[in-house]
Amino acid sequence: MTAPCLARLASRAVIAVSGPDWRSFLQGLLTQDVETLAVGELRFAGLLTPQGKLLYDLFVAGAEDGALLDVAAAHRDAILTRLSMYRLRAKVELVASDRPVIAVFGGATSGEGLYADPRLPALGARAYDDRATNADEDVYEAHRLALGVPGPTDWGSEATYPIEANFDLLAGIDFKKGCFVGQETTSRMKRRGTIKNRMLPITFDGPPPPFGAEVLAGELRAGEVLSGRDGQAMALLRLDRIEGVALTVEGRPVRVERPDWVA
Repeated sequence: MTAPCLARLASRAVIAVSGPDWRSFLQGLLTQDVETLAVGELRFAGLLTPQGKLLYDLFVAGAEDGALLDVAAAHRDAILTRLSMYRLRAKVELVASDRPVIAVFGGATSGEGLYADPRLPALGARAYDDRATNADEDVYEAHRLALGVPGPTDWGSEATYPIEANFDLLAGIDFKKGCFVGQETTSRMKRRGTIKNRMLPITFDGPPPPFGAEVLAGELRAGEVLSGRDGQAMALLRLDRIEGVALTVEGRPVRVERPDWVA
């Protein structure tokens, strides 16, 4: 059995959530169902604006005394502030935790203290304890990008609808749960099938184009480049302009590499 890579994700941080009302509190806010979340289970979710734009991504990890929220470290204070704003009289405690976030991938990814990543099996698992690591975050980011999975750098804040960021394909939205902030717009996009844009990986020769560079189908704008590295990047693309045509960015040819998991 292949030994996995373990990388501490310095870009992520933890918020501990507890109290008798923690489930109902999060249930009314997040795109994912937490009422049925079990201890040891991990679920991927988003916190949206009332207009349905993606504010923050997060993972909800079931714990013995509540849940752990795995969030972008740069936004943890803002997320705490926003959650506190919604708390009102709910009996829930929100505390910044010093637990590390560790990605476990590329080998055996089951065992004590490991939470299976709900997005794709190939992404492995996550851990929230002190354990030895043997890789850095850049190795994990290369692994994620190779699977065609977008990340927080790609969707920013209040710039993207979660379906455009593939949350519906990566187990990030439960369309059967009750209301959550931004639900009306999200459900309408899914119900009407009006998904015009999606984040998809593109490949090319050489270094990545700058963030925001136009992807062109002939002379027509087909999207924009997001985060990337040599040879590969994510792009937000218009689905009606990328099939059967030559695409370029700043004069360079690029190719869309649609992952198997993208419908």
